[in-house]
Amino acid sequence: MNFHCGKYTLNLNRPHVMGIVNVTPDSFSDGGQFVSTNLAVAHALKLIADGADILDIGGESTRPGAEPVSLDEELKRVIPVIEALHKVSSVPISIDTYKPEVMRLAIAAGADIVNDVRALQEEGALEVVSGSHVGLCLMHMQGTPQTMQSSPSYVDVVNEVKQFLTERLDTSLAYGIAKNRILLDPGFGFGKTRAHNIELIKHLDSIADIGQPLLVGLSRKSVLAAISGGDEDQRLYAGIAASVISAMKGAKILRVHDVKATVDALKVLIAIQQIEI
Repeated sequence: MNFHCGKYTLNLNRPHVMGIVNVTPDSFSDGGQFVSTNLAVAHALKLIADGADILDIGGESTRPGAEPVSLDEELKRVIPVIEALHKVSSVPISIDTYKPEVMRLAIAAGADIVNDVRALQEEGALEVVSGSHVGLCLMHMQGTPQTMQSSPSYVDVVNEVKQFLTERLDTSLAYGIAKNRILLDPGFGFGKTRAHNIELIKHLDSIADIGQPLLVGLSRKSVLAAISGGDEDQRLYAGIAASVISAMKGAKILRVHDVKATVDALKVLIAIQQIEI
């Protein structure tokens, strides 16, 4: 299974690691650490050295309760980082945004993937991506970052997430976005309770049955604390376990903060899976 994104083609016969670069003051885990272009680029290059296969650049926090960021402010945060990384990066660059204008200018600056928490539902988003050659990640979210954790409710979370992702996939295909450019993300923590998240992990292979490669982002999320305890910076071991289990259940890309630890853990899984008995 190959994933085509801009000038890159990733062979997803093994799980890949997407390293998170939050150019934000208020992200739930690392907000404020990489707000300047120089700090963000240095962090991104370290993630590549640690084994990241993709970099995901974000300029607006989507943590529960996060306040929206203006278009101008988001552009000011992410475009210089993408432009700088485009000159030196050896891996695809993803822009984490739902705003069509940010998508358009990020692609012009060198982004290879659009990672959209709203699954191209904003007016004009489908047109921007369909008019390019970049990869795409469609994510499920119930509500908005401001409201999503107030009272998430599903009759059947697995089937409802699966149905939503299938519908957004079909819409994207209808707009001419090639199937081999599209990833799907169940949206762990985006309008889901602890029980919903666990149910999705348990049945991730069912969502993989849609036939598209899955991206999973569980790194440092509150569901891990609900299971194991600990603040954001104390969820490493739980996050590694979640990433390995997700890969075993069909995830092809793991979006994480802790790249080196995740890469090492996945190497063990890959070695075991490749052993012929």
